[in-house]
Amino acid sequence: MIENAQILLIDDDDESSQNLRTVLAFLGESITPSNSTAWKSQVAESGLKSSQFSAAIIANCNEMELPALIQELHSWERGLPFILVGNQHLLNDLDSELLSCITGQLPAQLSYQPLLDALHKAKIFYEHFNRLRDFDSVRDFNMFRSLVGESDALQKVRYMMGQVANKEVSVLITGESGTGKEVVARNLHLNSNRSDKPFIPINCGAIPRELLESELFGHEKGAFTGAIASRAGRFELADGGTLFLDEIGDMPLSMQVKLLRVLQERSFERVGGVHTLQADVRILAATHKDLEEMIESGDFRQDLYYRINVFPIEMPSLRERPEDIPLLLNELITIMESEKRGSIRFNSAAIKSLSYYDWPGNVRELANLVERMAILYPHGIVGVEDLPEKFRGESDNNVTASLSPINSDVSVVPLPKRSAQKDASPLDSTSGLLPLSGIDLKEYLANLEKDLIEKALSDSSGVVARAADRLQLGRTTLVEKMRKYKLQKPQEPDSSSSSEEDVEGSDAAATNKSASV
Repeated sequence: MIENAQILLIDDDDESSQNLRTVLAFLGESITPSNSTAWKSQVAESGLKSSQFSAAIIANCNEMELPALIQELHSWERGLPFILVGNQHLLNDLDSELLSCITGQLPAQLSYQPLLDALHKAKIFYEHFNRLRDFDSVRDFNMFRSLVGESDALQKVRYMMGQVANKEVSVLITGESGTGKEVVARNLHLNSNRSDKPFIPINCGAIPRELLESELFGHEKGAFTGAIASRAGRFELADGGTLFLDEIGDMPLSMQVKLLRVLQERSFERVGGVHTLQADVRILAATHKDLEEMIESGDFRQDLYYRINVFPIEMPSLRERPEDIPLLLNELITIMESEKRGSIRFNSAAIKSLSYYDWPGNVRELANLVERMAILYPHGIVGVEDLPEKFRGESDNNVTASLSPINSDVSVVPLPKRSAQKDASPLDSTSGLLPLSGIDLKEYLANLEKDLIEKALSDSSGVVARAADRLQLGRTTLVEKMRKYKLQKPQEPDSSSSSEEDVEGSDAAATNKSASV
């Protein structure tokens, strides 16, 4: 059914138990037989864990004691599905959670196909429960909290991390500098079975080549000039935990050969030592370089590449996820405030401008900007004019303009633009942003309404009824608004147009007559 999985067979009838064992063995299942009173002690003697049992088959047990037995088994292993044989009068005594664990009920006289179906359903239940359990065990750590953002690109990274965090495989994290590769590595460690063991990082590009071997594997006293005492290397320090090899693309070829041997044999010797040490570490590696291109040029070993690249994760650049900038700003400012290093706020126009910037330094460059602004404008609000010149991006229709503001001081409001005939609009016509000084909303809406009425009358050749239809207003309502704003329909060049109904009634008719004279 499942590799290395056991079926717990509980049957108080010895003959029936023997028959069931024969049938299940014929089907290729591994069985741990017992009875309703001794099952726990026999499982303990076998040395098996509860999670290794994929199903429990219960047959010929006291019907009165059966509910208590199922409850006991469920408490012992919550993901254990039950197949009942010959017990058909149990359902009224169990709650809904226990009932959901019963995947099959078979008559005492077993048939081949119903038994196979019941085992298959138990397998599906077991696999599904354990997938959820693995996922929940990761979520219990408040999974990947430091990966800030809700963009599709980052959601994909989180999904990939969720799949591999608890697996004992090597992971290669790629992406530009400053995208957060070490953040990913630390989160993978914290959400793995090794979380209570050390996480040891080493930057392969920051250590001189002649010292890198000693840093990784340690050295014995007198191994080289200056080695006045024995010293443990990173592999020893990370024993039982995780070793993070940052910028592995900068590792020299001679060191790559030695690293490959350690990864293959899980053993090494200190520099100048003769004793072989074991290395129980999980390898996480990261690089901003194209390792496949380096393999072509002979600067990186292909066999090492395949050893560390079991599960690749690519970090997106910040320019690929500009919608995450407000959330990142909020997180960076929160961290800065918690560390009592000052505070700052960005208005919506500044945030929008930052979304147009290319961010070659990615999140690290954004963090640098936040700290710089906090020094220049402590506890202030940063506008576009306060940003360094290179961050003052132009409006780009291809970049989302619906960024959420980081605070409530200034908001992005997608108000409609005023008519081109009016020049007194308080809004920036290119961005639709509220000015810091604010606007008179009542006056703005009144001017907007007046402009729309004028446009509708113009498009309708001055026919009030048509203009009302275009504005989805009643004719009387439109006439009242025209009186309010002292508007008249455009004059017709032909005197015959005087037959149309006028806005101002008899006074307007008199005006038209006077004009024609």
